[in-house]
Amino acid sequence: MSTYITNAITIAAEDYDVLNEYIKGIKPIKAFDRVNAAVLQQELKRATVVKNGELPDNVVRLNSRVKIKEVNNGRTIEIVLVVPEKADIRQGMVSVFAPIGTALIGFKQGEKVSWNVPAGTKTFSIMEVDNFGAKY
Repeated sequence: MSTYITNAITIAAEDYDVLNEYIKGIKPIKAFDRVNAAVLQQELKRATVVKNGELPDNVVRLNSRVKIKEVNNGRTIEIVLVVPEKADIRQGMVSVFAPIGTALIGFKQGEKVSWNVPAGTKTFSIMEVDNFGAKY
């Protein structure tokens, strides 16, 4: 479950619509994603939704390639945030319904995000956001 940070989040209208289709059950998601769907739904409620062409390039959205750095140990990870059916952890493709995906969506480069994991809370800095080719 994500630890909420008071930073504003911004979502492209296109992403907002796609994510709501999963949350409302129009598009199927796996059982373990349903738990995180409630968290994502809360995030979307507080999001500023902008027209697709108005989303700043440094904001994490669906299909963003994101480089994050763990604050505690300096370890860096690079992932691509995707819809559930495209998730493949071996390829670095992480579902937006995974805790890390839900924590990242809508935040921008330079911000820190935290979420709870079984071992405690993890905090990451968003080092880079690449939205080149961030289409469906």
